[in-house]
Amino acid sequence: MGRVARRARESLAAGDALPAGAVRALGRSVRRAVVDSWRRSCSFGVDPERNIPPIRLAGDELAAARAAHPLAGVLPLIRGLLGDEAGAEELIVAVSDAQGTLLWVEGDHAVRGRAEDMGFTAGAGWDEAHAGTNAPGLALAIDGRAQVAAAEHWVSTVRSWSCSASPVHDPVDGRLIGAVDVTGDSRAAEPAVLALISATVAAAERELLIQRLRHPNRGAADAEPRYGDPRGTGGPAGRAPAGRTRLEVVCPDAPALVVAGRRMAVTPRHAELLLLLAEHPDGLRADELAAAVDERVLDPVTVRAEMSRLRRVIGPGLVDSRPYRLAGPLETDVADLRRLLAAGDHAGVLDRWRGQLLPRSTSPGVAVLRDRLRAEVRAGLLRRRDPALLLRWAEGPAGEDDVGLWAACWHLLPPGPDRDRAVARLTILDRDLAAR
Repeated sequence: MGRVARRARESLAAGDALPAGAVRALGRSVRRAVVDSWRRSCSFGVDPERNIPPIRLAGDELAAARAAHPLAGVLPLIRGLLGDEAGAEELIVAVSDAQGTLLWVEGDHAVRGRAEDMGFTAGAGWDEAHAGTNAPGLALAIDGRAQVAAAEHWVSTVRSWSCSASPVHDPVDGRLIGAVDVTGDSRAAEPAVLALISATVAAAERELLIQRLRHPNRGAADAEPRYGDPRGTGGPAGRAPAGRTRLEVVCPDAPALVVAGRRMAVTPRHAELLLLLAEHPDGLRADELAAAVDERVLDPVTVRAEMSRLRRVIGPGLVDSRPYRLAGPLETDVADLRRLLAAGDHAGVLDRWRGQLLPRSTSPGVAVLRDRLRAEVRAGLLRRRDPALLLRWAEGPAGEDDVGLWAACWHLLPPGPDRDRAVARLTILDRDLAAR
């Protein structure tokens, strides 16, 4: 990894914003997915030098989680396709649940022993919020295949390792249920390894479907334990009272839906559809939804298929058709933020702002909502003219390159380190603008 990448990672770890010039240079040496993962790791507070992933499950609890998880039924297939290959190459295979908890870590005994020294062991939490940038955590965060090679890892103790991973989905409802990972030396990040993992996951999903068809009454086990908020150790995160349904989309990680107290991951596409319906209470036709989600690619037939899959995930009774609309109340964190803004509770807004609205979505309709929400928060803070709140917002990802916000901080802050920081940021932004 080049000098630019190392300096950028060190700047992020120190809490410093990256100048536009550094961002452009970084983009030429490090993949965008890795840089985005670094940003999320930093926002979660993962210490790049002294981080130890938590042990979430052990003993009987780990055994129970393994037995209840849907992937337990296809583990022999995964072992057969990956285990022998990994063992011969001195690599290890890990299978996690949808929240990044490693349920099985198998393969070369000596390699597993070394991996345990960095906390890569069954029962440990290797989601990005607790372990920083790594292949299984990244695959779950982006809901797609991922590779992280050596120094691309966020945490220093992991940078001698490389890994490749792919998410696994329930073949009936499309729900994310886990990830399959291969970890080891540089060979673990070779394209052939990722191709083998992808083929293994495809075979596992087909086998899950066959098992479901053979045993239709068994269904997909809701085997995901709940471990609290991304950085906390308390009770279930965002749990809604029984009977209420809540969509969480203003976050740096994967969107989530809480139905009658049960928290579940939803695909980015399903989150887009639910959010758009929540923002259009009178409903949208299939062609209107298609244009709002992706006017270049999607057609009404595809939208109808996605809505059918969505109903299988969330159950009947929430979404009606002709036009598509919400049949019952759906709470969203977007609406929560707007209520706080209307009440003038700008500190509460910043406390609840965990990230951009569906930051990886390219949906035109979501992009409009994202920009509108950010503009509403910005306007409210400028009207409030509280320098401390303005500085909090300006130092976050939504305001780091906003010249107007930094200028307001400069004018409102009293002489001191905070004002000096605002002046320095304005100087850098002016220089970058002049260089364009």
